Amino acid sequence: MALAAAPGGRVEYIGGTVESLTMKTDGRMNTADGEKLVVQFRNKDLTVPFERINQLEYGQKVDRRYLSAVLISPIFLLAKSRKHFLTVGYQDAAGRQQAMIFRVAKGDIRALLVTLEARTGRKVIFQDEEARKAGKG
Repeated sequence: MALAAAPGGRVEYIGGTVESLTMKTDGRMNTADGEKLVVQFRNKDLTVPFERINQLEYGQKVDRRYLSAVLISPIFLLAKSRKHFLTVGYQDAAGRQQAMIFRVAKGDIRALLVTLEARTGRKVIFQDEEARKAGKG
């Protein structure tokens, strides 16, 4: 499946609780549908109704509380360039809490955060003031 241009942004899934997704998988987070978030990968699409999303967190580092859910290589932690991370927390169809952590392309982060806030009715939690400036600026 080709990753067609649509509202949203380029992402890389870096970890979380969704077992069917492989770490370091490139895709596109598509926010065009008013009812659901669709994350499109080459061989799979993941769909989450916006009403089930209960957390949006943005930062330039992965929050410590999610590190236990993600295996990150030491090289990744030593990288000096700024990375943009979005954590999406949601309840799955069985009522279990799930989390997905994405690295978002620099040019896509601001529009993606604004759109997700509008679609979900949730405010983005910023990890720190630096993240707030980068996400809103």
